[in-house]
Amino acid sequence: MIYLLALVGAFVAGAINTLAGNGSAITLTILTEVLGLPGTVANGTNRVGIATQSLASSWAFYRNGRLDVRQSGRYIAFITIGAVVGIYVATIVSNEAFQQVFRFLLVVMLLVILVKPERWLRATTEARELPLWQSLPIFLSLGFYGGFIQMGMGVFFLAAMVLVAHYNIIDSNAVKAVVVALYTMVAVGVFAWQGLIDWKIGGLMAIGQTAGGYLTARFAATDPRASKWAYRILVAVVVWAILRMFGVTGWLWGLMGG
Repeated sequence: MIYLLALVGAFVAGAINTLAGNGSAITLTILTEVLGLPGTVANGTNRVGIATQSLASSWAFYRNGRLDVRQSGRYIAFITIGAVVGIYVATIVSNEAFQQVFRFLLVVMLLVILVKPERWLRATTEARELPLWQSLPIFLSLGFYGGFIQMGMGVFFLAAMVLVAHYNIIDSNAVKAVVVALYTMVAVGVFAWQGLIDWKIGGLMAIGQTAGGYLTARFAATDPRASKWAYRILVAVVVWAILRMFGVTGWLWGLMGG
């Protein structure tokens, strides 16, 4: 039953990661609280499923005509470079202070998402080539953040693609899948080198995450309702993350238990 729960939770996390982000909150909870892995090993083990899920999602988006790597190549390259630097820095510097700031960033992000929702629901991508002085700092910073902390990177990436680069939310998720796949494979190599991956559990979780990512990407690429669902899930994910980061969910859980 425990392994079945892990598979189902991983599937849901893969689906959420594909349309919004922050699905790792589910998988990391399962890895630490249910399967009993230490935090550092859970962090490394979780990256296995993220890598396979992102690769599967990328393939589904590409196969259904929603991924143009050439058009997004500059953004992908900048984020990947930033992420590699961030992964390296994360191995030598604590990110606890940055995590304290993260919850306040989420509040700001929720306001950004809720104001003028039509920007997130445009049917077609109206992408414009950002000048180098804009794209370089934005996407290098995003990559560094994703490699260093990971939490919420998908949410911030979608905001940059939708609001700055003028992609629609589905095409933004397609590019996000490629970016996350690239730098997560680097992260897997680093964690494996340090002996911080439980490959048996990581493989099990990867099955669920990959299935969830692939099926959700196929739905997103082909169903006209996908943009609305992606927006709704994005709002729900950010609200839940804010409540969790400020301790509201733990308080409610304790209240119900009492």
